[in-house]
Amino acid sequence: MDITKKILVADDDNNVLFLISELLARHNYQVFQAVNGDQALREAGSLHPDLMVLDIMMPGIDGIEVCRRIKASPGTKDIKIIMLTAKASGRDIEAGMAAGADHYLTKPFKINELTEKIMKLIGQS
Repeated sequence: MDITKKILVADDDNNVLFLISELLARHNYQVFQAVNGDQALREAGSLHPDLMVLDIMMPGIDGIEVCRRIKASPGTKDIKIIMLTAKASGRDIEAGMAAGADHYLTKPFKINELTEKIMKLIGQS
């Protein structure tokens, strides 16, 4: 039986949410969306996605703190997290990885790089 992999995309930019969601749906992933850090935490806890694509700069709780909390919780620590953000300094990347991110991509990003990394982390749906 084929079980569809779930991906939660968290970004406060509606264009980015739409683009990534459409792309992942075409790859047969089940896609959910969050527009801020608080919603991302709630959705991660209730949906238990296989992977999150997480922006850093969002209203409320930022993506670094969302990542840290998800990786610290026994119920969500196994969720794979790809940080996808405009924050591109070495310090930003170190902070994302230190928070527990499995991969860090900067905007603007190459769509095939994102999909390849997702397939590597959780497999094809």
